Amino acid sequence: GIPAYRMVDGPRGARAGNATAFPVALARGATFDADLERRVGLAAGAEVAAKGGNVILAPTINLLRHPGWGRAQETYSEDTFHMGVMGVAFVSGAQNHVLASPKHFALNNLEMTRFEMSANIDMRTLHEVYLPHFKRCVVEGGAGSVMSAYNKMNGVYCGENQVLLRDILRDDWGFVGFVESDWFLGTRSTAAAINAGMDIEMPAAFRFEPDRINEALAAGELTEEAITRNAGRALYQKIAFDLANVSVLPVSIVESEAHIELAREVAEKSFVLLKNEDVLPLQPSQRIAVIGDLADVINLGDRGSSFVSSSEVTTPLAGILAYSNAVNVTHFGSDADLAVLGEFDTCIVVAGLTYREEGEFIPTLQQEAEGSELARGGDRSDLRLPGDQEQLILSVASTAKKTVVLLEGGSAIEVTPWVDQIDALMMIWYPGREGGHAVARVLFGDISPSGKLPVSFPRSIDQLVDWDITALDVPHDLYHGYRYLDRSGEEALFPFGFGLSYTIFELDGLQAERDGNRFFFNVTVSNIGDRPGAAVVQLYVSQRDSDIERVAKEMKGFGRVDLEPGESVDLEIAIDDESLCYFDPTSGWTLETCGYDFRVGFSAAELILESSWDFDGEDWTPV
Repeated sequence: GIPAYRMVDGPRGARAGNATAFPVALARGATFDADLERRVGLAAGAEVAAKGGNVILAPTINLLRHPGWGRAQETYSEDTFHMGVMGVAFVSGAQNHVLASPKHFALNNLEMTRFEMSANIDMRTLHEVYLPHFKRCVVEGGAGSVMSAYNKMNGVYCGENQVLLRDILRDDWGFVGFVESDWFLGTRSTAAAINAGMDIEMPAAFRFEPDRINEALAAGELTEEAITRNAGRALYQKIAFDLANVSVLPVSIVESEAHIELAREVAEKSFVLLKNEDVLPLQPSQRIAVIGDLADVINLGDRGSSFVSSSEVTTPLAGILAYSNAVNVTHFGSDADLAVLGEFDTCIVVAGLTYREEGEFIPTLQQEAEGSELARGGDRSDLRLPGDQEQLILSVASTAKKTVVLLEGGSAIEVTPWVDQIDALMMIWYPGREGGHAVARVLFGDISPSGKLPVSFPRSIDQLVDWDITALDVPHDLYHGYRYLDRSGEEALFPFGFGLSYTIFELDGLQAERDGNRFFFNVTVSNIGDRPGAAVVQLYVSQRDSDIERVAKEMKGFGRVDLEPGESVDLEIAIDDESLCYFDPTSGWTLETCGYDFRVGFSAAELILESSWDFDGEDWTPV
């Protein structure tokens, strides 16, 4: 009478037959909308439950250390605070129906060598940068399970790493759920893994096969107490979540109208307008050319474990064609004669990446044939588009009156070779089953773009941390993404948190108040343009006169507000003292006696207002 765990992959929806294919997680991260992500988790969890599952193997919350990581599309951010907010939102939504399983614990951020790579890291960096989002999902989100990673940490496989699975996850964070391995090669030992705290080997017993366990018992490497402890953790969650009495959701909830509308809403809010020189929004009366083979290709992202099939997917071209009978649209394939493009009012190039260029790499199951659910994926050694696509963009720009580029992909793309030649650029990521309809509504101004970059777009890959997709030993420190750019003095082409709108926002009147062990920052946000839109206000913290090494700034809060033209609202962002601490390997989390500068703005590179406080070890004093 003990129910089985039925685990279903789910970073962008239920991977079981047809289901609602939501935009990939990095696109959802671009919304900076925690409530929206909670609704996605709720919907994905419901569809997993309707298909008979009770564990959703999501969210993926490995920090995007470098945008070339093949599975970047599965995660939310390069920033640990932003990642934690979005991860907790997904977990809290999904666990209305199923157990969530944040993954991959921990430091899984290189794809091609993930089975053997060692992430080498000091304890301060581990706790401050690479674990806070996991901690939040466990402590705040109450995640029912956690999936360990393939790779090693400091030379020890994560699946048998006592520092991760015992000392931190259970002793420090109080985790009471179960740990399951990543599939097939996620468990590399019997006694070492069980003793460290690996509770379930997936997808079936190999290292945990009875004969191996009995051999470990006989050799004195393993005790019955350890086996009972680990088995008890798995049983505990079956009781805690009452899996024996779960009400089965109707199958009709899968790809229901509400979930389809949600997928479209997420896509609309995820698009990041990176450049716009008086071309967007478009007018339906214009004569429009849509160029590129990708314009009419279903492009949902990689075809690894997060792949989701939907019964219907709207491509960008199909969405534009379906938008209005008044739209005059002609499609040109990538090999078409482009000499006539000058006759059109606006030319839209759909370019980007596919599952061939990036994604999960499954070496034993490689299939190149179109239509297969598995493909090569892997990390990107550079961030540029394929050469033929760069040439297509330049060819169109040399002929067209106005050129708009819609860019599909799962992470940052280097656009420097051609961005100055075009008039508008919008990152649409892998936008899910309703992506085409969302594209049309944003292009024609029904919706103002409001997405903000959850990853820095560099001018060149040379601006970023060293990146070797064949590396087996990778040093990790406090610096990557915007933190690395700040230290080097380099400016991203499009910084973390950046995104344009069809309207204009203004910030004013930053006020800071102290109550107990928390700060409350209030700022007035105004829409001074002539269109509705959403602003994402971001708060970053820096330290003055610190006695330890500090990054130049780090995000500690954000808020998203929708405003009508002429409307203003007061936005409050709260920060507790714990979020200002640094990790001392000998004494733990420490609030340093120094000055703290709080800056508020619209991106990591556009911080407009500032408030400063000094901490003398006893009380805070405003400066």
